[in-house]
Amino acid sequence: MLESSSVEKDLGVLVDKKLTMSQQSAPVAKEANGILGCVGKSIVSRLRKVILSLYSALVRPHLECCVQFWTPQYRRDREILEWVQGRATKMIRSTSLMRRG
Repeated sequence: MLESSSVEKDLGVLVDKKLTMSQQSAPVAKEANGILGCVGKSIVSRLRKVILSLYSALVRPHLECCVQFWTPQYRRDREILEWVQGRATKMIRSTSLMRRG
C-alpha cells in the first residue's frame, strides 16, 4: 500500500505536491548560516584571504547544492539564500576594516 506524502526528497532536493522546491531554501540557508557562524567564531585569523577561502570551501557549496535544478523561483527563497551571502560579505568586509584600523 502506497502512502501519500506532502513532500518528497529525491537526489537531495525537497519537492512538494505542486512540484515547487520552496521548502529547499530554508534548510539549506540554515545549514550554511550555521557553518558561517562556526567559521566566524572559531577562526583566529582575520585575514580576508582566510575567511574568503573558508566561505568558498565550506559555506558556498551548501548554497549552490542542486541550485541549477531547483532554481529558487520565489523572491522569498532567493532572499533567504542572499541573506547568508550578505552576512558572509559583511564578515569579509569587517576583516578588511580591522586590518586598516
